[in-house]
Amino acid sequence: MLILNFTHPLTDAHKAQIEALAGVAIDEVRTIPVQIDQEESLAPQIAAIVDAAGVASEEWQTRPLLINPPGYAPAALVLLAELHGRIGHFPALIRIRSKSGPVTSYEVAELLNLQSVREAARKRR
Repeated sequence: MLILNFTHPLTDAHKAQIEALAGVAIDEVRTIPVQIDQEESLAPQIAAIVDAAGVASEEWQTRPLLINPPGYAPAALVLLAELHGRIGHFPALIRIRSKSGPVTSYEVAELLNLQSVREAARKRR
């Protein structure tokens, strides 16, 4: 499985949590920097960021992918649309949450298969 990470680096603990939740080994993690220029249009910036991931056209459609989206909501939403166009369906996402305690730390909360979420939602139309 390839993880495309569009936010803070994943720790070894995060990777172990992801493998346990997915039941699949992580082959590769690509961390792609996301710096948004608020003065420029968002969609072309996101397309360039996705291009920087270096995923070949065939890989988008055949390789198991897991996405760690950026925290900036507009960028995450445009990223989702861009990825849907390249993959042909909604990707699976990593949801990270903060852990309670005296020191700020984060854990993997869940893996979300957005295509399954979409299909379930269609039944509620």
